Amino acid sequence: MVLKSFVEVHPDSHFPIQNLPYGVFKPEPDSEPRPGVAIGDYVLDLSQIASAGLFDGPFLNSSDCFNQANLNKFVGLGRTAWKEARTTLQKLLSAEEPTLRDNASLRQKALVPMDKVQMLLPVAIGDYTDFFASKHHAKNCGLMFRGPENAINPNWFHIPIAYHGRASSIVISGTDIIRPRGQGHPAGNSQPYFGPSRKLDFELEMAAVVGPGNELGKPVDVNEAADHIFGLVLMNDWSARDIQAWEYVPLGPFLGKSFGTTVSPWIVTLDALEPFASDAPEQNPPPLPYLAEKESKNYDISLQVSIIPTGQEDASIVTKSNFKNLYWTITQQLAHHTINGCNLRPGDLLGTGTISGPEPESYGCLLELTWNGKNPLPLGSSTTRTFLEDGDEVIFTGSCKGDGYNVGFGKCTGKIVPSRP
Repeated sequence: MVLKSFVEVHPDSHFPIQNLPYGVFKPEPDSEPRPGVAIGDYVLDLSQIASAGLFDGPFLNSSDCFNQANLNKFVGLGRTAWKEARTTLQKLLSAEEPTLRDNASLRQKALVPMDKVQMLLPVAIGDYTDFFASKHHAKNCGLMFRGPENAINPNWFHIPIAYHGRASSIVISGTDIIRPRGQGHPAGNSQPYFGPSRKLDFELEMAAVVGPGNELGKPVDVNEAADHIFGLVLMNDWSARDIQAWEYVPLGPFLGKSFGTTVSPWIVTLDALEPFASDAPEQNPPPLPYLAEKESKNYDISLQVSIIPTGQEDASIVTKSNFKNLYWTITQQLAHHTINGCNLRPGDLLGTGTISGPEPESYGCLLELTWNGKNPLPLGSSTTRTFLEDGDEVIFTGSCKGDGYNVGFGKCTGKIVPSRP
């Protein structure tokens, strides 16, 4: 029997009762932030559900986790509490359950039209790490900058490569991105270029939201790592390619990455994604024992990037990829992150790195799509791009196709605005 909600959900919606992703919102501009879940075109206010005493299970009945300004306390409770919340919410929203369906007063307070709310960052992000987990992306970058002899460095096949990112500049979808200023490679014997980035790019990524953390000095077993991941969001890890190319030797990304990272507002839980689990690619050579999973899986999440060029109204699809294209799984990423004893905390964000597929139309950034600017990318019938121009808007979407329903992430959008002196 197909689970159905009493809330009307369009067949194309990303937010049926099978999904119920979590976010944080304000119903009015002067309201306090509060947690919610998406259902159709509505947000279910979890503070109202909690105040009505409807979270009556053993893990949530005395918790104030849904009366917080972010989801950190809830995600820190762990998988048993997450499952209890999901079971409760699916029952309350089901077409056969009268508790909320037939309570007009509570329904009016708890179900808020999505187009009326302001979405906020769902968690307070203490730390942010960005991985480099797509083999196709790693190979393409290596071909461009090192040539075919050493396209992928040998260590890449043994460890999930990553760097520590900047949590303070992570912003919610819909926030404008100011073109960064910085240094670029000098031309000939001149001084390095300084000014607005000339090679501003998007990066098609997703990110895992950490649930319960781990104690300092106590690594997480790779086969238990899924219990430390609450869910996934879409992420655009904007890149200033020219700034990064000049600065990254010897310590890696810095100003070319830390000016802005955009995430989608809804966290889709691993429980909602479980029906779309798929085998991860075979890893050769086999990973070291601490990264060897009993069950190594990705998720079949179709990803798409569109660009609305400045001054235009129509969007052009520029790439279609899939989360399945990751070589290193999110559980391997988390386990590797902690193997030295590093302690993760609830709300930390682990970016996947650019998710590129094997075909040119599945490459996950303009660096690859234009081969570092050599092959301009058509946008519609009369516009091309090598890199992003001021006024361009970039739109990410992601969804899984179920039997008569979708489990999706909504949109992750950002518009480039001119550099500030």
